[in-house]
Amino acid sequence: MKKIRILLLILFCTSLIACSKGQQINGHNTRTAYRSVKALKNRLSPDARIEFEVSFWTLRDSIKSEKEFLNTVDGKKPEEIIALGKELYQQRKNSGFAGYEKYASWEEMIAKFGKERIDQDNRKGKKEDPKDKANEVLYKL
Repeated sequence: MKKIRILLLILFCTSLIACSKGQQINGHNTRTAYRSVKALKNRLSPDARIEFEVSFWTLRDSIKSEKEFLNTVDGKKPEEIIALGKELYQQRKNSGFAGYEKYASWEEMIAKFGKERIDQDNRKGKKEDPKDKANEVLYKL
């Protein structure tokens, strides 16, 4: 009976260790990295999601080597990617990177991207989808 308890305890601890990687980017290859980024961003709040996406793609843009990029993001949590993105933003801003001169700060840039995202969502919502009309059920009595 004691052996069963020890075995169950070991299995339980192993499963906890395996589940803890769910909040990290899997950088074994490009496909798994993009898949884990997609899953992670869906778990974040809308504000953090935009910041995470901008940070990730800014890192992707700055690191041209596939292997180096995957090594950089592998095992990182969204908060760590955002911190790396902020750091890269500041480096680029200080070096006069084109496109960053119109933003006073990281927060201003993220706010602008957030506003653009909301505007895009609003425009998408106004269009009527013909598929929805086909699936609409109205009974004329």
